[in-house]
Amino acid sequence: MRHLISLDDLTDADLRSIVARGAAFASGGPGAARPLEGTVAGIYFRKTSTRTRTAFSSGALRLGAQIIAYNAGDLQINTGESSQDTGRVFSRMLDTLVARTAGDPAELRAWAAQDRMSVVNAMSADEHPTQGLTDLTTLLRHFGRIEGLRVLYVGEGNNTAAALALGLTRFPGTELELRTPQGYGLDEDVRVRAAALAAAHGSVISERHDMTDLPAGVDAVYTSRWQTTGTSKPDPGWRRAFTPFQVTEALWETSPEAVFLHDLPAHRGEEVTARVLDGPRSVAFEQAGNKMHSAMAVLEWCRVGIVADAAAGGCW
Repeated sequence: MRHLISLDDLTDADLRSIVARGAAFASGGPGAARPLEGTVAGIYFRKTSTRTRTAFSSGALRLGAQIIAYNAGDLQINTGESSQDTGRVFSRMLDTLVARTAGDPAELRAWAAQDRMSVVNAMSADEHPTQGLTDLTTLLRHFGRIEGLRVLYVGEGNNTAAALALGLTRFPGTELELRTPQGYGLDEDVRVRAAALAAAHGSVISERHDMTDLPAGVDAVYTSRWQTTGTSKPDPGWRRAFTPFQVTEALWETSPEAVFLHDLPAHRGEEVTARVLDGPRSVAFEQAGNKMHSAMAVLEWCRVGIVADAAAGGCW
């Protein structure tokens, strides 16, 4: 039994095997395996979700698990029961809990402090680890490798950017350059952790707060929506700071072969133009589909581990 609260919870071998397993599921195999037969997964979302909730629900069912879904207003937390007590009850009835709190990950850590039930972070305020795994799976499927890839991330240094920084830097030779509005960059703690990972793995991460002198020849351009789920910005004029960071076709002038990534939902005309999102270089909707395959890999890893052999899709 394992938990995934942060990508920091994964060893390098775990990270690589989950990504490889997700790619294997996406390629259509092994379709007959139902390793979660006889287990029950709780799907608890306090905040809105289309992709992540559907991915884990569909993925659990495909792996043989039964699911119980909870909305924000369904639990006795709303009538005063402590979160700690709710977690203790969950752990006696569920085998896995997939939870989106969009808040402090300490609550998820508290729920994980037992040896009965796996806990998966489906997005907290600081990090979106399963999105990071999806992004790595998408890169692996498209390029056949992750090592040596160069990624340009444009937009807010939010929980999606944090997961990308904490995941991509663990692959040798990768380069991640973030261009974020002033005051909306990566959290300092994430920046320090990602820089340490980059130093240990032979990768590069950098961040600037302007859109001049953009890198040429990148393999992927990534953005996310400007208003992250469950958050609001205290500055009423924040859109002025974000406007220069819109992803347009001009970014492909020096990187014509780059693919476009977006964690969705997207707002055409804000963080990205419709011509980019719906254009020939966009793999955003393939990326969304990979969320289910990545979710299946996470669920399997949490309960039964992953066999690193050719039949299972292999690990690096």
